[in-house]
Amino acid sequence: MDPPSSAQDVHRCDLCENAIVHSYCDFCHVNLCKPCIGDHISDGYHKHKIVLFKERRSTLIYPKCGTHLHKNCEFQCKDCDYTLVCSSCMASETHEGHRFVEVTYEYQTKKEIIEKDSEELEKNISPKYEEIAHDLENQLANLDGGYEKITSEISKQGEEWHREIEIIINQMKSEINEIKMKHKYILQKHLDEINEIESLMKKSLLNLKELAKSTEVSSTIEYSSKIREFSKLPPKLQVLLPTFIPNPKDRGKLCSMFGQFTTLFTATVENPLSLNQPNISVRELLDKPELVAKIQTGYTNLRSVASLNDEQIWTSGLTSDIKCLNIRGSLVQAIHTKSGKCPNDIAVDSDGDILYSDGTTQTVNKVKNGRTNEIIRLQGWKPNNLCVSTTGDLLVTMRKDDYSESKVVRYSGSTETQTIQFDDKGKPLYSGNYKIKYITENRNHDICVADFEAGLVVVVNQDGKLRWKYTAHPLMTKNNPFKPYGIATDSHCRILTADSDNHCIHILDHNGKFLRYIDNCDLKDPFGLFVDNNDILVVCDFGEGDFKKIKYSI
Repeated sequence: MDPPSSAQDVHRCDLCENAIVHSYCDFCHVNLCKPCIGDHISDGYHKHKIVLFKERRSTLIYPKCGTHLHKNCEFQCKDCDYTLVCSSCMASETHEGHRFVEVTYEYQTKKEIIEKDSEELEKNISPKYEEIAHDLENQLANLDGGYEKITSEISKQGEEWHREIEIIINQMKSEINEIKMKHKYILQKHLDEINEIESLMKKSLLNLKELAKSTEVSSTIEYSSKIREFSKLPPKLQVLLPTFIPNPKDRGKLCSMFGQFTTLFTATVENPLSLNQPNISVRELLDKPELVAKIQTGYTNLRSVASLNDEQIWTSGLTSDIKCLNIRGSLVQAIHTKSGKCPNDIAVDSDGDILYSDGTTQTVNKVKNGRTNEIIRLQGWKPNNLCVSTTGDLLVTMRKDDYSESKVVRYSGSTETQTIQFDDKGKPLYSGNYKIKYITENRNHDICVADFEAGLVVVVNQDGKLRWKYTAHPLMTKNNPFKPYGIATDSHCRILTADSDNHCIHILDHNGKFLRYIDNCDLKDPFGLFVDNNDILVVCDFGEGDFKKIKYSI
């Protein structure tokens, strides 16, 4: 049978139920043949809208006004918490002098979110769950082979000890089989949980696709995204096989010395692809960020801030001193660089010790208990900016002495363990110049660099592979070209970067999508950035010499 002409694919008129459909009432959602069009609109109702069947559902369906029953609500009142209103409401005394916005704006915004969520679930999150499930299935598939190997080792040991230990051998085989069943149960239970989440996600995806096709305004603008809920990927489960440890033969201590098993070890490793850390509530961005505090540091030019906790903040500028201030701005401690020159950047390690890079001596130094120790010395390169990773490694941006090249180097202690300089095609990831390149590590382990000279934010994964580059929002209306300085990330993997020439902060998501600006809060010359444990942004104001604490999410 030809599918296009099969009976089940032919749409019939809803009125006569016989003729093939020709038109469609986009208000009543009724299929119509040509003869029935007149009957349908003969009731005199002025809202009917007849379109060709192939153009159906192209007309938006607005909610009815609760006050003016024959009016549609095509606007929202900004001064009444975006209440839906009709044209009569707008002209009434209740809304006199109020500001209004077309409801289609919110409708289109939510449609974009629906489309984005559908794409995020389908292309990014769902494959990660499939990957986790595949890993569990592989563990289950290899389970018997691993335990058979252990059983073989037990049998070999048993042959050497002869008949007198046969009872012990059988007993231990029974024990290992019980451990195996427990092992299988743990893996299967986790797999079932993953499959259940995947099933819920598929249902959500189907709902999103239905909403994407829908023209219902109310259901669309009431849509609440579950993307962050699904983005909290489960931990990667690894259950290690027990190990059989044989003992030397001793008939007098046969039972205790024959051997023993290690206990079944279950490890849950947090998935690095998770967008959020466990037990962190969702913080939505504020429409208007708030200036929480403004603290003078005593510097004429303030460049960098770093902190391990919310009580004390280390600061540095264009002088040789590095100051530690408390939350009230009082000086707690001050140290000086050994060279007497200003540090290129500062960072604080997991022990609370201060690190600073010195371009004059081409070194990175640690100050511990008042004593300064050189931990890295470079040849032909100068260290610029620093970042202590979540694993305790130190990430350093550096440039060649002749300004021709720049790169990022990872150190474990004083040992170089990784160099990030080129993309897969051998092209430089970063511009080679004397300008500073602030660096940070995102919660998903991406390495983010603000490249001032290139006008880029360059993001690579933990293996050094390029993920994306951000040049500036395409609809940017700022006066000057985008030249990023400081860079920081928050608990939701959002990336914040300072645009000093345009007196603002750009906020991006973990995939480099522009979210919004922070362009209020008295920002004059934003430079170095830091986000504390409560997602409060700390901004160095270079020319003002103070740092500002800004609340931008809730």
